[in-house]
Parts: sequence; C-alpha cells; structure tokens
Amino acid sequence: MNSALVFLILVQQIDTPKHPVTETYHGVEVRDDYQWLEKTKSPEVKQWVEEENSATRAFLDKLPGRAAIEERLTKLYKDSSPVYGGLVSRQGLLFALKFQPPKQQPLLVTLQSADAPTGEKVVLDPNLLDPTGATAIDWFAPSLDGKYVAVSLSRGGGEEGTLRIYKTADGTALPDSIARVQYPTAGGGAAWSAEGVYYTRFPRKGERPDADLNFYQQVFFHKPGSPESEDVYSLGKDFPRIAEIKLAASRDGRFILATVANGDGGDYAHYILDVSAKNFEWRRITHFEDGVKEIAIGWDNALYLLSRDKAPRGKILRIPPGSAALGDAKTIVPESDAVIESVAPSERYLYVRDLVGGPNRLRRFGLEGGGETILATPPISAVQQVLPLDDGRVLVRNATYLQPYAWFTYDPGSGDSRKTALVGTSPVNFDDCEVVREFALSRDGTKVPVNIVRRKDCKLDGSNPALLYGYGGYGISLSPSFDATRRLWMDRGGVYAIANIRGGGEYGEEWHKAGNLVKKQNVFDDLTACAQHLIDAGYTRPAKLAIQGGSNGGLLMGAILTQHPGLVRAVVSSVGIYDSLRSELEPNGAFNVTEFGTVKDPAQFKALHAYSPYHHVTDGTKYPAILLLTGANDGRVAPHNSYKMAARLQAATASGLPVLLRVSTHSGHGVGTALGERIAQQADVFAFLFEELK
Repeated sequence: MNSALVFLILVQQIDTPKHPVTETYHGVEVRDDYQWLEKTKSPEVKQWVEEENSATRAFLDKLPGRAAIEERLTKLYKDSSPVYGGLVSRQGLLFALKFQPPKQQPLLVTLQSADAPTGEKVVLDPNLLDPTGATAIDWFAPSLDGKYVAVSLSRGGGEEGTLRIYKTADGTALPDSIARVQYPTAGGGAAWSAEGVYYTRFPRKGERPDADLNFYQQVFFHKPGSPESEDVYSLGKDFPRIAEIKLAASRDGRFILATVANGDGGDYAHYILDVSAKNFEWRRITHFEDGVKEIAIGWDNALYLLSRDKAPRGKILRIPPGSAALGDAKTIVPESDAVIESVAPSERYLYVRDLVGGPNRLRRFGLEGGGETILATPPISAVQQVLPLDDGRVLVRNATYLQPYAWFTYDPGSGDSRKTALVGTSPVNFDDCEVVREFALSRDGTKVPVNIVRRKDCKLDGSNPALLYGYGGYGISLSPSFDATRRLWMDRGGVYAIANIRGGGEYGEEWHKAGNLVKKQNVFDDLTACAQHLIDAGYTRPAKLAIQGGSNGGLLMGAILTQHPGLVRAVVSSVGIYDSLRSELEPNGAFNVTEFGTVKDPAQFKALHAYSPYHHVTDGTKYPAILLLTGANDGRVAPHNSYKMAARLQAATASGLPVLLRVSTHSGHGVGTALGERIAQQADVFAFLFEELK
C-alpha cells in the first residue's frame, strides 16, 4: 500500500463537515464552507484538530528514515558551536543572546570582550526558569551603566511579554514585573535613561474595550524598585490603533527615541524626548508620509536619518545636535546603486549597511559624509549586525550560505579586519558546494534574482530534487544565512534556491511597493518565474520540485499551488495567511492592512479576492503534495487559516497526494519555539520532502 493510499484512508475518517456561510463584498457573494473552524477554542474544532494531527502523525511517522532524520538533526544542533546574536555594548561590557543546544531556549549572557572566550557570565537562563523550554526571551535592554537589564519574557510562542529587571552582576531578579509590554505583531521594547526605563505597554482590561486590548500601544516610564502603580504615562495616546513602537536611547541617556510604525506597511513616524528638558515633552521629528525609515542617535547626539523620500534606494540625512527639525536635515550620503538598509554611527564614523539585490556590503563615511570607504566582506554574504565599540573599533557579524556566522572586529585606524573569538563552527562543511546567482524573467519582464546553492558536481539534466524558498513582503529582504541542517538536503543531491522576489526590500522601496496592496500578484508571478527558471535551466523538473515559505510566504505558497497546481510536486507552508478576505478581522490582521489592503476598499477587495488562496481551491484539481504547519498559540497569523485551507484542499484534491495539517500545541508563529519542537518540525519537513521528491 503506497503512502498516498494510506493518506486517503485517513482523510476519509476525518470527513470535515461543511457549514456554508455566504458574505457579500461590493456586490460579490463569497461562500465559505469552513468558517466554523475559526472558532478554535470550541470543543468541535479542538476535536477536529486532534483528528488531523493524528492523521498527519500516522502518515509522517511511517515515512522511511523519519526517526533517523530527527536523530541526525538533534546531533547536528548539539555538535554545532554556540551562536551569539543581538550584541549590545555598555561601558565596555557586551550583552548577547547565546543559543547553545541542547538548551531549549537562548540565554542572556555578558562578555568582557569578543576577542577572547573567557569572562562570559550568564545573566538569565530561561531554561532554568522553565525546564519545559516554553519560556523565551523576547528582547532585552541593558541600563546605561550596564548594571541592570530589562527583559521581556513570554511563554509557549505566544509572544505576550512580561517585563522583568535583573542585576547584571549575579542575575538576581528585582521584584518589578510589568505585564503586556510585548505582543505580536506590534512587538515592544524598552530604553533606559539615567533615572529609569521607558517601556511599551498594551492596554489592560478595563482601560480599553476588549476588542482593542492588543492595540493602542503606548510608552510608560518605570523607576526600578518602585511599584508599577507609580509608573508614568509618557507617549502614544494619539497614535493610530495599529501603531507599533520601538524605543532607543542616546549613549548618555539624555534622549529617548520612539520609532512608530503605522502597521506593517513600512511607513514610520519618529519622536524624541529630552529627559533633561524642563517641559519634558516629546518632539515629533517625522511624519508617516516623510519617507524616513530609521533614525540613529549619534555619539554627539546628532540624528542620522535613513530616508527614502525621492530616493527609493535610500539616502542618509543628518540633523545637527540641538535640533529635532526635519527641515534642518542635510543629505550626507546620497542615493546610489545599492539599497541602504541601516546606519550605525560611531564616535568618528558612520557605517552604512547596503543591500545589493540580497547580499550586503558595508561602507564607512565621515560623520558629515564624504571619505567613502568600502569595507571588505565575503562575496554573496550578509552583514547581519554592526556594533561600534567604545575603543573606536567596530564589531561586524557576517554570514554566507556556505560558512557559519563570524563576528569580525574592524579597526578604522589601521583598516585591519580579523575574526574574533565569536566564530561559529559546524559539524558539517559545504566544501563540495557552491553558490550561483542567476536571474529569472517574471511575467512583466522584471528580472528576479535567485540564489542557488548546489553541489559542485550538480548536473543540469533535470534530475535534481530542488527546494525553492520565497517570502516577498513588508520590504523584508532575504539575505544569505548559514544552516547546518541544509546538509541533509545536499546529501540527497538536492538544490536549494532562495528567490529575491518583489514585495521584499532587495532593490529598495520601489521593489517593495511593486509587490504590496493591489500589486501583490507580482510577488506570485516572480516566484513562479523562479520555479520555471530552475526547470528551464535543467536543475530540476516539476516532479522533483518543491516550494517552501511561511507567514506572508505561506500566502505565497497558497497562491502558487492554487494558480499553478502542476508546477511543483510538493509544498511546505508554515503559519500562512490563506483567507485574504477575513484575515483583517483577526487581531494581527488589522496591522497588515497597510501591506495587503482591506476588503472595505473596492479596488483592494478586487485584488485580494483575485488571489486569496482559500477562495481559489477548485474541486477535482490535481494538487501537489502539501504539508501545512501552524502553531496553536500564533498571535500573528490565526491558526484557523491553516485549518480552513487544509479542510478545503483535502475535500478538493484529485491527485491522490497527501494534504497534511501539522498543528503544534506548544508554539506560535515561530518566535520562541523550543529547540525540541523546532527539530521535530524540521524532521517532519525533511521526511515529507524526501518521500515526495524521491
């Protein structure tokens, strides 16, 4: 009995009932047979999820080598070196999140230096707080003197954070505990002045109607050791319902900077507070329509602005110390052929991180522009973080598809760059592999980059199993990254491709805007073109091709499989948005309106309805093999998207290939997922792909 037959028997046992509901949008009637699955807490839906999970487990657990795959993945993680990320410098002390398998969650540590492995101390290990691995660090913010650190902690991948404060020296927790400082997607953050900590907070029950409790984020001030009842409101009462606030402080703590996003569409406003001023009022620096994407406070308290106003690839402006007026800004780094992604000021220089279609480059300038120097980085690599240090040097984290991450230290005086002690090692190498960057031609003639990781002996005869990954949204760029587990795919003779499609930020704001709102179809056309390129170039053929994506990339997967069901053999889609007409009714959906559009607008409804994957599943179609993954605690994309899509596809497909739904009851959108659950998910994905592309 083949696997497809086994699956068909299991699906027949589930027999998802239909309860049709019809809604009318701008005169268009839309039928929904599975809207009842949106009631995820009802006993009926919970029972249905259990049955789906049982069917999926029965299928996946019987796949050849599935147990061996999980065992190998576990060993790969265990044998890999620790990963240090999110470095922050305070008074010569480095704070970092350290991911050290087999620990389930990253821990917060301090380092005396990146140059030597000695002197590391653990400030907070959430694995000791919660041996189940369910508690994760959302973010942290050290005080100006480095003696304290504010940490947001959440459980079960739900990303609903509680702020705690710890002593850096010994990890002792202060009694301070502030709930709801973090929630997806608006997130949260904190920044310190000399007197205390400014933090974001969502409304408490009774402060707003229940429907608004996960919106209207505001900023408050807390003095460590004092009761929360004495905290003072600071900013945000007049912000939009879908405001998303990030906080930062100047090196001396005199200025607090608030970056306010208008939902997820990529528009920002900025406010600054001079805590030494008598009036203690926030000043508005930019509005949403000004095109300023980021502001960094210089060491001299000048402001450095990344602007895309009349410069879609970005330019750097400087506002001199003592001013917060955009009218005083002067362009110091003009727009160029590369996309400026971020700016990091040091005492004497500016470090500008560029995107060149996906890979990064790093440039250095004087504080008022000029003196451009391009720093050496490996080809087709990512500059993942730039951190200026007190001694004038700069720490740079770099990664490639074939080499683990490494922190380099760059000395602007001598021009020397060398690896620090914070260098990743892997139990496997990719010496037999190479990366090539090719271009696909989309339907409208746009050239779309596709980065292809392949073995050097790869034959272009259409015989290789190929996996194509895509995202295409929110201006997020897919840059090179290292993943030791990719070795399993290469050992099967696989080709791994990453598409830099529109909707991302690889070529600037125009590239993003060409793939959002009513132009979202360009995103789907671009990935289709990349898939066809892999076929036409001889890398693979439809029977050996799979696509993968998550979240907005899950929407992408749904659109491809409904628009081009014969293009690929298998689809792996995680935490995806599939019902584009009702997603804005979800708590997080309102934040997405500025990126996707709203059904309330006739033109935007027309575009949403034209591609909404759930509404374009057609009975009797031969759909590819599909694995849908979601987390029951997902606060970013409601899991019922996956429930409804699975039920609809299972009822419609005529291919005899599996349509599987995997629901993790211990995780959410992916952030904060315990290592054990991550490994289990990866093992299922590899086993599924190996089976379908064999």
